[in-house]
Amino acid sequence: MDGVDTADELLVRAARGDHRAFEELYGKVSGPVYGLARRVLRDPAQAEEVTQEVLLELWRTAARYDPARGSALSWVLTLAHRRAVDRVRSARAAGEREQRAARHADTPAFDQVAEEVERGLEREWVRRCLGRLTDLQRQAVTLAYYDGYTYREVARRLSVPLGTVKTRMRDGLLRLRACLDGALA
Repeated sequence: MDGVDTADELLVRAARGDHRAFEELYGKVSGPVYGLARRVLRDPAQAEEVTQEVLLELWRTAARYDPARGSALSWVLTLAHRRAVDRVRSARAAGEREQRAARHADTPAFDQVAEEVERGLEREWVRRCLGRLTDLQRQAVTLAYYDGYTYREVARRLSVPLGTVKTRMRDGLLRLRACLDGALA
């Protein structure tokens, strides 16, 4: 080789406690990890936190990596995806807990009631607009935006080429925007 270690080699060395190998590995994987977290979370600050958590977990659990089961980058990105999806689920659960607490409060503030009604109406419009998409567009949009899958993962789940997923997403999102602009205007 030309003296440049692969992520797989670096991860194996880092598992043995090699700090320099981990620094190099960090440089190779931090960008892709952040990019994946950013796509799932859409919030740069949250994506940075998840990236930091994943890289710390990577240092702690590097010995669990098995090169026979796949590449180091795939393993690291799987860790990142799981952590990002967990963050989305946690935020969703926290929001639901807050909503339950507000419903059970003795005297809910007028603003809370108005916001809940408005969110309910918006959800209903989104459901209606999703219903106007083709089945294929709806599947792709739902997997990407509600389930947190990347376009590449959506393509694998639906057994279609990545370009097809991108086209379905673009067309579906354009139709959703047009429908929602008319509904919420």
